[in-house]
Amino acid sequence: MLEFKNISVWLTIDDRHIIDDFNFTLNPGDKAVIIGEEGNGKSTLLKLVYNEASVLGYCGYSGKIIKKGTLGYLPQSLPEADGDLSLEQYFSGFDAYVNAHTLRQLGLSPLWASSGQPIKTLSGGEKVKVQLAWILMSQPDILILDEPTNDIDIETLAWLEGFINNCKLPVLFVSHDETLIENTANCVIHIEQLVRKTKCRITVARCGYAEYVEHRNLTFEKQGMVARKQRTDHDRQMDKWRQVYNRVDHEQRVITRGNPSGGRLLKKKMHAVKSQGRRLEKQEEDFLEIPQTEQAILTRFSSDIFLPGSKTVLDLFLPELAAAGKALSRNVELKVIGGEHVGIIGKNGAGKTTLLEVIWNALKDRKDIKPYYMPQDYARNLDYSQTVIDYLATKDTKNTKEFITKARTYLGSMKFTHEETTGRIEKLSGGQKAKLLFLEMVLLGANVLILDEPTRNFSPLSNPVIRATLAEFNGAIISVSHDRKYLDEVCDTIYELTGEGLL
Repeated sequence: MLEFKNISVWLTIDDRHIIDDFNFTLNPGDKAVIIGEEGNGKSTLLKLVYNEASVLGYCGYSGKIIKKGTLGYLPQSLPEADGDLSLEQYFSGFDAYVNAHTLRQLGLSPLWASSGQPIKTLSGGEKVKVQLAWILMSQPDILILDEPTNDIDIETLAWLEGFINNCKLPVLFVSHDETLIENTANCVIHIEQLVRKTKCRITVARCGYAEYVEHRNLTFEKQGMVARKQRTDHDRQMDKWRQVYNRVDHEQRVITRGNPSGGRLLKKKMHAVKSQGRRLEKQEEDFLEIPQTEQAILTRFSSDIFLPGSKTVLDLFLPELAAAGKALSRNVELKVIGGEHVGIIGKNGAGKTTLLEVIWNALKDRKDIKPYYMPQDYARNLDYSQTVIDYLATKDTKNTKEFITKARTYLGSMKFTHEETTGRIEKLSGGQKAKLLFLEMVLLGANVLILDEPTRNFSPLSNPVIRATLAEFNGAIISVSHDRKYLDEVCDTIYELTGEGLL
């Protein structure tokens, strides 16, 4: 059992609360997903559950967490120290052959798990599978999964959905993959930061994700209609009251001294008018709040961006695609024309990221297009030691005030606070860093986007906005993704990278 009692969490750097008075019990059979916009404290809550010492360097908390049984925790990324181990060393506490069934569930073999291959040489998906295997071999009572869908291919995503659904253990997890959430979660925990991140709200709904979103939207729509009608009616009443007040006030000021009786009557009337005004003002205290949502607003690409269909953006042929001396695929052909949105899928380790690197190197110096590359490793583009605004300022060769003003406006529309805008990039969440890269490509006016897992760090409620923005983009997109909704809504053409090329 896992129980949260009156849990509040705040950031020590500015004493800002990210969770307030959270109460929840994870029961047997629960598949509870934590959702929320980027940087709202989802991973912090999971870390707090597993090991409070890991968050005390930047967070304080109050309340009580009751844990009964063993927790199996999958972090967002493999610990650096584990990357230097071989598979044999990593699984040294277990007999791979005794646990052969567990390994095979993940598509792994006991022989491979007993090998000397360094973990750091594995693909991102393989690293996730290895960690899951270790956790399952430990026979936990509760599973805590922080972004288990990162870096795994579509085939493994389908396996993971089945695993979560059939797992007899309660599962508490964070994911940005809407399809997986829709297919697995039976409980939704939604963490929100409202009023420019000065107010936090946490909602628990014991239902599926699609039902939660539908109910939330309907509730907010009805509440918004009622709240706005209350304010409209109130404004109308206040207008009438002001007319009466001004008339009585005018009459009081012009009445002659020779009519004391009339003066007394007007004074009584004014008293009644002021009383009515106080009653009207007090009514506002009982108004429903206009619903506030934390859905991210992504700055739109310029409508001026356009590449004609006759424009050849890419005409690539590779006799062999290789990485670190290892052949991954052969006879890779890819032709992309203006305005085309291409999605590339494939198993982990197939060479998709390597292929994007080749494409970027082929396009980056072209003068007839404006290409932009968004890699999986954001540190390749971003200087983490810089502040957000200083980083964006370096993108304007003329260093104009107009550019900085525009950047600040866009950052505000994307829900960056002043502290985040002027703070170091290293302090941002993965989703906020992804937003920064999107903003950069907008400001640069890129018309060819090379995107490696572009939606992987956005929240389920942000992702529909991201997909809609990219679907409307009039330039070319060449992307790798395992996000099934992204592939369906954004991509015109989908290729699978295999050992025999793009199929």
